[in-house]
Amino acid sequence: MGLLLKERIDINLIKSAFLAFSLIGFLIVLINLLPIFKNRLPNYTLQLAGLIGNTSFLGIPIAIALLPSNTINFTIGFDLGTTLFAWVFGPFFLKEKSIKQKKLGIKGLFNALINSPASRGIIGVLLSYLFQIDRTLGNYLWIPARIVIAFAIIIVGSRLGLITNQKGKVFDLNEEIKFSILLKLFIFPLIIFLISKFLNFDYYQSSAVILQAGTPTAISTILMAEAYDVKQKIASKILFTSTLISIVTIPLLKIFMNLFQQ
Repeated sequence: MGLLLKERIDINLIKSAFLAFSLIGFLIVLINLLPIFKNRLPNYTLQLAGLIGNTSFLGIPIAIALLPSNTINFTIGFDLGTTLFAWVFGPFFLKEKSIKQKKLGIKGLFNALINSPASRGIIGVLLSYLFQIDRTLGNYLWIPARIVIAFAIIIVGSRLGLITNQKGKVFDLNEEIKFSILLKLFIFPLIIFLISKFLNFDYYQSSAVILQAGTPTAISTILMAEAYDVKQKIASKILFTSTLISIVTIPLLKIFMNLFQQ
């Protein structure tokens, strides 16, 4: 909310959020329709881990460090779209054990939208616009927003530390887990790159969404897996391994984007 009030909602933020939300939804449907993808990513934990990135805790700090401030709305928008999809549809995908029971009614969809962290932030911003306190509130929230981002990185590190203390081999990865990591760190950013070229994004706009797409698996995937007791070990391994590998892949993405700078 602090970031939104500081940078303000504009067409770039909406465009980036729609891109993230719609593309993740399209890829989820595509994976489950085509056997060649479904066989490699047979459950929703693998699929969500391969598409939902750590855009809030890592993506935004990376973008602030590497990109001009006038592209931050592309970064925030992509985070909003990703977060909205994760918390609206993630619990729906994971909590039902029977496929026949999976019916997302109007009431369930509304509750999921309201309970999403992204939705709450947007509602807060809209209310501040309504009462014309957006600039004042934005100035007050900007400093704590930056502090929260800094602490978010510490939370990621501590969470990874807890995972390493879990029983079992963290790096004992089967083919399904490897394909989920490949999707998250390589295939998904490549798809975003191609779409950004098709939409004629400039270099910095493309960089903002590609870096967000290339972030490692989000902590929300393991939180949802633990909440609904669904394949927590798989989620933990993907989170841990993708985060470590991203130390190399994110700089490589930046180098790759520099090659196409106009």
